[in-house]
Amino acid sequence: MNAGDARHGATTASRTAMRFVLLIGALSFFADFTYEGSRSILGPYLASLQASAFVVGAVTGFGELLGYGLRFFSGRLADRTGRFWPITIVGYVVQMAAVPALALTHDWPAAAVLIVLERTGRAIRNPPRDAMLSHAAAHLGGYGWTFGVHEACDQFGAMFGPLAVAWVLARHGSYHQAFAVLLVPAAINLALVLAARLLYPRPEDMEQTAGGPRDGAAFPRTFWVYLAGAALVALGFADYPLLAYHFNRSGSVPADWIAAFYAVAMAVSGTASLVLGRLFDRYGFRVLVLLTAAASLFAPLAFLGGFSLALAGAAVWGMGIGVHESIIPAAVAPMVPARRRASAFGLFTAGYGIFWFLGSAAIGLLYERSIAWTVAFCVVTQWLAVPVFLWVGRRVRLPRRA
Repeated sequence: MNAGDARHGATTASRTAMRFVLLIGALSFFADFTYEGSRSILGPYLASLQASAFVVGAVTGFGELLGYGLRFFSGRLADRTGRFWPITIVGYVVQMAAVPALALTHDWPAAAVLIVLERTGRAIRNPPRDAMLSHAAAHLGGYGWTFGVHEACDQFGAMFGPLAVAWVLARHGSYHQAFAVLLVPAAINLALVLAARLLYPRPEDMEQTAGGPRDGAAFPRTFWVYLAGAALVALGFADYPLLAYHFNRSGSVPADWIAAFYAVAMAVSGTASLVLGRLFDRYGFRVLVLLTAAASLFAPLAFLGGFSLALAGAAVWGMGIGVHESIIPAAVAPMVPARRRASAFGLFTAGYGIFWFLGSAAIGLLYERSIAWTVAFCVVTQWLAVPVFLWVGRRVRLPRRA
């Protein structure tokens, strides 16, 4: 093969990979449009069904814990069976069916079951989908850019979904009508999932795996050290509902602006994913170290500032979400063999999610006692991850454009 044929082949492979990533990004846009739209009103909806604050916290908390913990089993199942698409499709069907079905509920136990089912569907489909997505990275400049493009689509869906629901409610629609409207993006998502399955039945064929880490019974030490660093980051990163609770309780942000702050955070997250993913591919773990330190600033800005600083804190928090959802998982791919990526993604995100859940509980307890201690906990735990990421960065070599 001459140089011209090689360049043509590389260009064709790059275009194929980009079309695949954009198609997965499009279906993720409508998935986030659907479930983030519903999650923006779950609290007040459950309250309207006479659920107590404890029930709201227990249902959503258990859903999150299950939604992360089950990824370990989903990833292992995908790797053992090789049936990445069927598992992914089942997850999307469960998730997309559960959200509009909330329009048919009239008591909180029924709604709680669907809320947990939605998180279960997300847990089922994420590890095999991310493993398939990682195969496109070799032709697109790196894992950071690949996951960054996907995450940008994801987060813009997370921005427009709550806005659509807010529009329905602003026109004096009911919660049930808002859930019913989300049937439209859910149906589009499922159509795109099936289209992706037909157009790209074997995404793994996009990657040559000869030069990657060797298959083995155990993940390398760098993977476990990196997971420990990511757990520290998760431990100190507050959920937005707690920020919203503080904004409302302190009066730093008017009630009708809190949802708008969340939309700003999602817009920043989506935009940051694109830029930061490209920087990660170029400069490696140095970028992750700097972003980890920068993201920790959300706490003093959001918890100690007035309106303007709270807005800046929400924006920094959104940037942190972009880092957590794109760069942090993207760095897992080059650490493990291609044939074990679904298991690695499942284990990694399960551990990450469990520590996020534990950290959120700890931050909530600290908040009731001292805002200063809350800020200190958030900042210190994330800064403790910095030397861990520096250690890993010296031992992991990121791939370059094919």
